[in-house]
Amino acid sequence: MSSQQRNYERIAQAIEYIQQNFRQQPQLDEVAAFIHLSPAHFQRLFTEWVGTSPKKFLQYISIEHAKNILKQGQGSIFDATFGTGLSSTSRLHDLFIQIEGMTPAEYKHGGQDLTIHYQFAETLFGEVLIASTHKGICALSFVDHQAEALTRLKGQFPQALFIEQIDAFQQSALALFQKDQQQLAEIKLHLKGTEFQLKVWQSLLRIPMGQLSTYGELAKAIQHPNAARAVGTAIGCNPVAFLIPCHRVIQSSGLFGGYEWGSVRKTAIIGWEGVQSHAAI
Repeated sequence: MSSQQRNYERIAQAIEYIQQNFRQQPQLDEVAAFIHLSPAHFQRLFTEWVGTSPKKFLQYISIEHAKNILKQGQGSIFDATFGTGLSSTSRLHDLFIQIEGMTPAEYKHGGQDLTIHYQFAETLFGEVLIASTHKGICALSFVDHQAEALTRLKGQFPQALFIEQIDAFQQSALALFQKDQQQLAEIKLHLKGTEFQLKVWQSLLRIPMGQLSTYGELAKAIQHPNAARAVGTAIGCNPVAFLIPCHRVIQSSGLFGGYEWGSVRKTAIIGWEGVQSHAAI
C-alpha cells in the first residue's frame, strides 16, 4: 500500500468517526486518538490532504451544511445554476465535459470492434480504474481489489479488446483530482446508456462544484418532475465516478445518503469540493 493510499484510509477513518459523532463536535485530540496519531501529526496530515483544518472541514460535511446549501437563494440552488451551464466562477466549472453516447450497434454487441485502454491510478480518494476508447472516457470506478474491478469492467464490454495503457483522455480526467484545476484540458466521455440515463448524467454535470442537488430537483430539471425514483436509478448506473458528479446529489432531508463507492468516500469528496470552491471565491 502506498503512503497516499495509507493517508486516505486514515482520513477516511477520521471522517467516518466525525460523521458518527458530529453532534458532540469532537475535538482534534479525540479524532487524532481514534486513528492513532498525535494531534499535531493528524492536523498536519489532514490540512495537507484537504487544504484546510479538521474543524473547518467538519463544517462542510455536517448535515447542517447540506441543509443550508439547499436553503440558499430563491428557489433551489439547482434551479438557479442549471441554466448557466458551465459558467460558474468555480475553477471546475470552467471545464467543458462532452458526452457522446455509444451507437446502438456498439451497445448491442458489447463493445465489439472497440479497443479500450485502461490503467489503475491513485487519487486523493483512493485507487481508481479508468478506461477509455478512441472517443473518450468510458469508465472510472474506485476499487478495493484490482482483479475484481477489471473483471467487472470487462463484463460491461465483453467483446472489446482491452489494453493496459495510459492515454491523453485518462491523463486529462485524472487531473481533476488535483487541487489546481485551472489548466485542465477538455474532457470527453464515451458512454453507453439509455436516452434517459444520458440525459440524467448530462444534468449531473451542471451541478457546480461545492453545491448539491436532490433527486427531485434533478427530475424537474430534465422535465420529468414525477420521476425522482427513476432519476435515482439512473444515477446509480453512472459508469464514471467523480467526473459525472453523482456524489453531489443528496436526499431532500439534507442527509447525504448512499453512494456506489462508499458513503465515507462521498462525504470526503463533498467536503473536499466544498473547501476547494470556497477557497476559489
